[in-house]
Amino acid sequence: MDDRQFRSAMGKFATGVTVIATELDGDIHGMTANAFMSVSLDPKLVVISIGEKAKILSKIKESRIFTVNILAADQQELSMIFAGQLKEHKEVVFDHLDGKPVLPGAVAQIACEVSAEHIEGDHTLFIGKVTDIHLEDGEPLIFYSGKYRSLTEEKVVTI
Repeated sequence: MDDRQFRSAMGKFATGVTVIATELDGDIHGMTANAFMSVSLDPKLVVISIGEKAKILSKIKESRIFTVNILAADQQELSMIFAGQLKEHKEVVFDHLDGKPVLPGAVAQIACEVSAEHIEGDHTLFIGKVTDIHLEDGEPLIFYSGKYRSLTEEKVVTI
């Protein structure tokens, strides 16, 4: 199989869209990612996967903290900003949760401390111990087959 076929197959898994953020020496760094999952309830752990070429990789290694911001359906522009898809500079305002940078309006903000890291292939997996969570009502931003999507509510028909 070639790289394009692999990427296409992985794109068939519908995911939420997150912005991973960290803060180092007073500067906030972020990137859009969909490689995120929960790992454990006790203790509360999550994992993120960061490519070896990503600028944020060294920042997380040094800061030892990160946040996962699960974007709301109306935050597609933020996803595009942190994916480097918008050429014009846009100012992004962050709040803080447990002293870590988070995006206001995200349906979930998850603050983490790095508890372990593993290099696998061309990515580093960071296991994060969850230190705080903030939730908002709203629909999530979805990504499927290379496009942004939104949830639609199914109408159940009873017979």
